[in-house]
Amino acid sequence: MATARKRQVSLTDTKYYHCISRCVRRAYLCGEDKVTGQSYEHRRGWIEDKLLELAKVFCIDVCAYAVMSNHTHTVLYVDDNKAKRLSDKAIIIRWHKLFKGTILSHQFLQGERLDSAQQTFLNKDIEQFRERLASISWFMRVLNESIARKANKEDNCTGRFWEGRFKSQALLDEAALAACMAYVDLNPIRAKMAETPETSDYTSVKTRCEYAKEGKQPKHLARFAGSPRKHMPKGLPFELKSYLELVELTGRCMRADKRGAISPINSPILDRLNIASENWQKLTTQFTKVFHGAVGRPQKLDNYCASLEIKRRANYKQCEKLLT
Repeated sequence: MATARKRQVSLTDTKYYHCISRCVRRAYLCGEDKVTGQSYEHRRGWIEDKLLELAKVFCIDVCAYAVMSNHTHTVLYVDDNKAKRLSDKAIIIRWHKLFKGTILSHQFLQGERLDSAQQTFLNKDIEQFRERLASISWFMRVLNESIARKANKEDNCTGRFWEGRFKSQALLDEAALAACMAYVDLNPIRAKMAETPETSDYTSVKTRCEYAKEGKQPKHLARFAGSPRKHMPKGLPFELKSYLELVELTGRCMRADKRGAISPINSPILDRLNIASENWQKLTTQFTKVFHGAVGRPQKLDNYCASLEIKRRANYKQCEKLLT
């Protein structure tokens, strides 16, 4: 039985989550259908554009993504503190970019005077908008529904487009986050859709490589803030250069003619996270096969399960084996 979404998300334990959506049809979501010969490659652009557009509206940052032929991967960071800081007006403006809003919300933006009863109802709406703008479920709902409608219209059909609800995994520490991001960024290489990270179309790593050439980071993706320190700014707790080197080295190790033949990886990020190179190989090539729920070191997993009152620790042995 599927686990309720509210029993998978605990922002007190982690704000990082890996989400996967799969297409339900035989026909491809994107790419070229080998049976009919029809190309759906343009749909990959739909998803990438919508994903990055939503990141500007929601209080959720996109850390990594890969748009594949019949599924999508995203690694998201929930910035609930940002949602709490935004003014009522800012929350309504953001919500109106996605939905029509209410009569009261429009009256409020137009500067019309509201009586106490109207203000009370509006305050309840604003709190609901604020909560939803920091919700992974609402983020994925808006993303998937918009793509499903466009695809159904193009295919001149109706019915379910996605394979039920999206799947999500909590990433409880830096090791799980780094492994999952690398796993997502290297998806096209594993599927032989690309030869190198910088040529992997519709992935976060390609975008980061393009900006890195100019010594910049893309504004529409979560920033790399560097190694963890006392006064840590908002952002991914790694060095961008180390991460890109890590993805490159990991990708080389996965080549059929190089598998197991490359020297042990001596990347600063691996040294800091204290993950053996053979474990790293397994993590970044079989992440979703090895783990079927929250991922992190045993202590982090214990805390997460305690917060959500989950008795069964599905990944405990694998986390203990690969992340310690």
